[in-house]
Amino acid sequence: MKTVRVVVVGAGVIGFSTAVCVAEALPFCSVTVLAEKFSPDTTSDGAAGILFAAQFPGMKHTQKKTNNKKSCITLSKCPSVESPEAGPFFSSRYQIFKDVPADPKPYWSDLVIGFRLMTDRELERFPGYKFGQAFTTVKCECSSYLPWLEKRFRKAGGKVQQRKVSSLHDLSDSYDLIINCSGLGSRTLTDDPQVYPVRGQVLKVEAPWLQHFIRDGDGKTYIYPGIHGVTVGGTRQEDDWRLEVDDGDTRSILERCSRLEPSLSRARVLSKWVGLRPGRRNPRLERELVQPRGRKVPVVHNYGHGGWGVTLAWGSALDALGLVRQSLS
Repeated sequence: MKTVRVVVVGAGVIGFSTAVCVAEALPFCSVTVLAEKFSPDTTSDGAAGILFAAQFPGMKHTQKKTNNKKSCITLSKCPSVESPEAGPFFSSRYQIFKDVPADPKPYWSDLVIGFRLMTDRELERFPGYKFGQAFTTVKCECSSYLPWLEKRFRKAGGKVQQRKVSSLHDLSDSYDLIINCSGLGSRTLTDDPQVYPVRGQVLKVEAPWLQHFIRDGDGKTYIYPGIHGVTVGGTRQEDDWRLEVDDGDTRSILERCSRLEPSLSRARVLSKWVGLRPGRRNPRLERELVQPRGRKVPVVHNYGHGGWGVTLAWGSALDALGLVRQSLS
């Protein structure tokens, strides 16, 4: 069979997960990952990386559940659960709410391990909170996971090239199929006004005594113990392009998180990070045919996952692989 030249634009968790799927499943494809930035300089590198239910208004519960399940299964079987070099590990404990949510037992409750409602005694630890859920999920240390994914991709015969892509059409002469995983870059690469930045700021602190995560149900305040420190956050500021650390946000994060876990007041701040998540009402996962210079080239789009890139990466990657198969057939 003739070799099919495939390029994946984007080297974050969505891009490399997709590249790995295609390279491993379709050995007749020569796959190249093309990006201006690779780990440790991608948005994914700063992600808290907790596998958690994605929230998109246009995605049905069944669709979200399927995507979440694919990622849960893949990461749970990942060698990294046993080997720290790859990043994912199991993390347990609480999501708390100031009011009882509309759906106390959500659709994703059977995807995590040991889902249960918190007891009144457990809730006493969090004044002002009336309801809580306890469970175990997967946390992904992307600063380790992305290099491991790249290594796995290269082992499957993949190639990487670092350069800025200004136009998808410019790639049509060199490749037979384009997979667009450029995240926020899709705003200009595909002229998609539905993509917008969601500014996120997090801190990494030294608090080795913390072993369990705590997450406010609004998703804006969280404490996630990891391998190399504890990630505390955060912000979710839409249409905010600032990449500088905001001292006001730093103070707010520390104050909010210390209310949930008072011992954080004595934790040393190790680092501060800001990234722009690729916001979109719903992720774009579809294919189209472009014909920039008279040559028809299929393009598979896989972007717009907001702050749920790690959660949706493998589900979206497998869906994108299906679209690649359709395009090649």
